[in-house]
Amino acid sequence: MTITRRKFLGWIGGAAAGSATLAGTVAHGASNKEFKGYPGSFGVLHDITKCIGCRKCEQACSEVNAMPAPNKPFDDLSVLEKERRTTVTTHTVVNKFDKREFDKSATSQSGNAEDSGDKLGGDKQVINSSGSLFVKKQCNHCLEPACASACFVNAFKKDRTGAVTYNESLCVGCRYCMVACPFNIPTYEYDEPLTPRVMKCTLCLPRIQEGKLPACVEICPKEALVFGEREELIKQARMRIQKYPDNYVDHIYGEHEMGGTSWLYLSPVPFNEVGMREDLGKHSAPELTAGALSAVPIVVGLWPVLLTGIYAISKRKDKIAQEEQKEAVAKVKEDAQEQMALKLEELKKKMNKEREIAIKTEVKKALDQAAKASEAKATKLSEEEQ
Repeated sequence: MTITRRKFLGWIGGAAAGSATLAGTVAHGASNKEFKGYPGSFGVLHDITKCIGCRKCEQACSEVNAMPAPNKPFDDLSVLEKERRTTVTTHTVVNKFDKREFDKSATSQSGNAEDSGDKLGGDKQVINSSGSLFVKKQCNHCLEPACASACFVNAFKKDRTGAVTYNESLCVGCRYCMVACPFNIPTYEYDEPLTPRVMKCTLCLPRIQEGKLPACVEICPKEALVFGEREELIKQARMRIQKYPDNYVDHIYGEHEMGGTSWLYLSPVPFNEVGMREDLGKHSAPELTAGALSAVPIVVGLWPVLLTGIYAISKRKDKIAQEEQKEAVAKVKEDAQEQMALKLEELKKKMNKEREIAIKTEVKKALDQAAKASEAKATKLSEEEQ
C-alpha cells in the first residue's frame, strides 16, 4: 500500500469534515447540563466522629476483591502513622489525623440522648473519644465523574446504582482519568506488561446487585459507614448536624463538591484539617470541561484515518528499507565479485610468474647437467688417448 503526502492530508481533511457534520449526533465527552444523579441511587455516609481506625474496612475490601496480602497485617495500626493513598492493590485506606483545638467535645453532648430519628447511627450518638480522627479514603463515585468526562472511549460510566464503573476491555491506557480525578484516586498497573488496568473502588457493585452491603460498610464495628439511598443519607446527615451541632461542622462533604458525590462525609473539624480538598467548588467536571472536550468526537472520527495513514507510511518505510537492503546486498555482492576477480587475476599472474621461474630453473638445471656430462665425457676420452 502506497500513498502520497497529498493523499494522506486529503484523507484527514475529509474525515474532519465528516466528523464535524456528525458532531451533533455523537455523544460528547462532557456536557454543560447539570446532573443531579439517578433517582434512588445509593451512596455511603462516612461519619468521621465514629471511626476508630481499626482498618477492618481495608481488610474486607482486600478480601472481597481478592487482593494480595499487604506487607503488614491489617491489625498492625503502625501504618496509620503515615498518610497513605490508594494503590492498585489497595482500593481503600484509613488515614489518621491529630485533632486540632476545637470546642466540640463528645462529652459536651448528652451521650445518653435518645436518637430515635437517626436511623443511620443507632439509638445513641457515640463519638470517637480517642486523641485522633480517622478518615477512610476511596473513590467518591461522583455524580458526574471527572474520570468519565476525560475518557474518550467511555471506559468509565456512572451506573444507576451510584457506582462509577470501569470497563477494562475499552480502556486504551491513556490514563487521562488519573489526571482528571480531583481526589487523586485512580491508579495504574504499571507492573502488568500485557493487560494493565486502571484500579479503584467499585462501591462493591456486584454485592449491591446481589442485595448485599458494600464489604467495608458491612464489617464496620462502629457504624461509621452507612449505606443507603443518597438522598436519604443527606437527610439523615443533616438531622445529625441539627441534633448535635457541637459535634459536627455544618457541612455535608460530597453533597455539592464537584457536582456531588455518592460518598458523603460528616466531620467534627473543617474538612481541610483531615486531608480533604475544600477548593473544588460545586461545578461538576463536565461543566468545567464541556468546551475543551466538545472536540472529542472529531478526534475519535479522525483516529482510524490517522492510524491508516500511519500504517501506510510505516509500510512504505518498510518497503523502502527492504529495497535499500536489497540494493546494499547487491552492491556488496558486486564489490565482492570484483574483488574476487582482482584476486584471481593477481593469483594468475603470480602463478604464471612462478611457472616461468620454475621453467627457467629446470632449463638451467638441465643445461648445467648436460655441460657436466659433456665435460665428463671429454675428460674420459682424453684419459683413454693417453
